[in-house]
Amino acid sequence: MSRRYGARANGGRSGMRARLAAAAARIMAEEGIDDFALAKRKAARRLGAADTESLPSNDEIEAELRDYLELFQADEHPARVTELRRLALQAMDALERFNPYLIGPVLTGLAGPYTEIDLQLFPESSKDVELFLLDRQIPYDATDERRYTGDRARAVAVISLDWRGVPLRLAVFDPRDERAALKTSLAGRVAARAGIEEVRSLVGAAGSAHSAGR
Repeated sequence: MSRRYGARANGGRSGMRARLAAAAARIMAEEGIDDFALAKRKAARRLGAADTESLPSNDEIEAELRDYLELFQADEHPARVTELRRLALQAMDALERFNPYLIGPVLTGLAGPYTEIDLQLFPESSKDVELFLLDRQIPYDATDERRYTGDRARAVAVISLDWRGVPLRLAVFDPRDERAALKTSLAGRVAARAGIEEVRSLVGAAGSAHSAGR
C-alpha cells in the first residue's frame, strides 16, 4: 500500500476534511454502514465538524476505506467479499430470467460485515419477480424507492429478502432502463454493475488465487 490509513490528514480545513474521510471510512468498516452520507454525518458529529464545506467526497472516503480494510482486515475481508460474491452469483443464477446485475459494495470489494447483496433486475413485469418468489414460498418485503437517470427521478420497487443467511435487495426496473445510467441519488455517481458472467469471473478468479496460495 502506498500510504497508511488516515495519512492525508494535516492542518486547517483540508486537515478536517481528511480526518472526516478517515473517520467515515472507519465507521463504515467497523459498523457495517454502506451509506456514505450517513457515515459522513456520523463522522462529523463525532469530530464536532459543523462546517459542511469540509465534508469529504465519496471518492475520498472510498480511498480511505480501501486502505483501512487492507491494513486492519487484511485476512478476513477478502474472504468475506469472495463469499458474498459467491452467494450473489447463486442468487443471480436463480434470477437469470430477470436479467440481474450486481451493484454496490459486494461488487466494488468494499463489503463490510453486515453488507447486503444488491441486485438490479430488468423483468418484463415487476410482478413477475414477486410471483417467482411467491411460487417458491420465499418471504419478502417490498417498498418503493427513488432512482435517478441524470436529473430524472422514478420510483422503483425494491424487494428485500433473506438469501441463505444474507440480506438480499432486488431493485426492479423497467427493461428499457437496462442500458440507462442509473444512480441511487440525484448527486450520486452512476452505479457500477456486473452481469452474471462478470461476477462468475470474479468468483472464479478468487478461487484460483486461493488455490495458488496454498
